[in-house]
Amino acid sequence: MAYVITSPCIDVKDGACVQCCPVDCIYEGERTLYIHPEECINCGVCVSVCPTEAIFHDEELPHTEARFAAVNRDFFGPDVSKLGSPGGACDVGKVACDHPVVVTYPAPAAR
Repeated sequence: MAYVITSPCIDVKDGACVQCCPVDCIYEGERTLYIHPEECINCGVCVSVCPTEAIFHDEELPHTEARFAAVNRDFFGPDVSKLGSPGGACDVGKVACDHPVVVTYPAPAAR
């Protein structure tokens, strides 16, 4: 794996990372974005533009966000989205599901 999107992205999905990704490896779920671990080229451009500071290299994940390495990986598998490795998010569009961890994540407090 390379980079991982973590909980600060849930219910925000700013999208700056999607626009700057040179390999189109950031996919949109219902509540958050996901980096495809096999498509990511480990360039780190997404980290520099993320306004919520939600993206980390997998080896630098904060302890409290460690489970999001599996969340990003498993999102593409047969038990969640069944996407596999489509080779780019632009042709896929928004996926009408999220990883179970994201689905059960508390909604933000009303502002």
